[in-house]
Amino acid sequence: MAGDNPYQNLPERAFWRKSVAEKGVYGLADLWTSKWNITPNSAFATYGSCFAQHISRALLARDGNWVNEEPAPGDASEALAKRYNYNVFSSRTANIYTAKQLFTWLNLAENEDKIQDIEIWENDGRFRDSLRPMIEPNGFGSEDEARLSLQSTVRAFRRTVQKSDVFVFTMGLTEGWENSQTGQVYAMCPGTNAGTYDPNLHVFKNYTFQQNDRALARALNALRRINPKIRVLLTVSPVPLTATASGQHVLLATQYSKSVLRALAGQVASQVPYVDYFPSYELIVGAPTRSAFFAPNLRSVELPGVDVVMKHFFNGLGSETPKAKVENAPKKSPTDARSKELQDALEKEDLVCEEMILEQQNNG
Repeated sequence: MAGDNPYQNLPERAFWRKSVAEKGVYGLADLWTSKWNITPNSAFATYGSCFAQHISRALLARDGNWVNEEPAPGDASEALAKRYNYNVFSSRTANIYTAKQLFTWLNLAENEDKIQDIEIWENDGRFRDSLRPMIEPNGFGSEDEARLSLQSTVRAFRRTVQKSDVFVFTMGLTEGWENSQTGQVYAMCPGTNAGTYDPNLHVFKNYTFQQNDRALARALNALRRINPKIRVLLTVSPVPLTATASGQHVLLATQYSKSVLRALAGQVASQVPYVDYFPSYELIVGAPTRSAFFAPNLRSVELPGVDVVMKHFFNGLGSETPKAKVENAPKKSPTDARSKELQDALEKEDLVCEEMILEQQNNG
């Protein structure tokens, strides 16, 4: 008879058959519990790749405390605000896909004079800042106007860090583009929808685990300098790459990118007390789902998947959390109408995602 061993008294969650195969995707439980005492009333800032927008929308739909330091002006409609990239992230940064991009924003937040070093691109008499080239659909009227807008967003970004209890960052890519002379990172490859591509100046980067680790460490240190009490919740976007410049098949490039980011997020969360990891990636792409949460394009995440992710998120906070008002409101009210708009946006997978431009251009 076998003797005692370390597996004998482990809980059900440690065994695949009992906790995964027999449960199925809708029966999964105990995947995540926050390591901190936070609730939906804690102040959350959200940044990162496209999938990060689901967390902010879910918080709003439940009357959670989502920090938004650069809201749309006046009475702009939801559609108009989104077109100009308001109310998408906690400030008007647009997508931040890589750890190095995140550090760039934090570096500007700590050293505002460096805003003058950020490239401004000009095409056909319209100007765009290279960190947010799509923030204004038609660009800015002058370089000064573009730089002043960037300065406003940098200040708003800093305020979100100062005012937040939890900084949620969804890591999306390991691939990016830089200026070979200055080292500045770009939000997208110059020339894809703004700027002019120069093969002698613009270099493709597929950041390694070590490079991402260094960039994330610098970003985390900067966050804590600005707000010594802030906590960071890392997630990894389950959305595949739209396109890759790595030379690999896009399926392999996606797997590499997500594997590096997932490994890094897990390592940092296990080593740094003020960093945690939430498994949105596993909940969407894990074996129990059999890819059922993806739309026919095998890229967009559909509403049932988002609902599953958000259920685990709020359950993991360890507190009583209200359902979205659209699920239980008996009658219409202005607040309920806003929640309905949020729910409709989720159903349409209507996210602001600059990376999609690569696919649209290729199909054009």
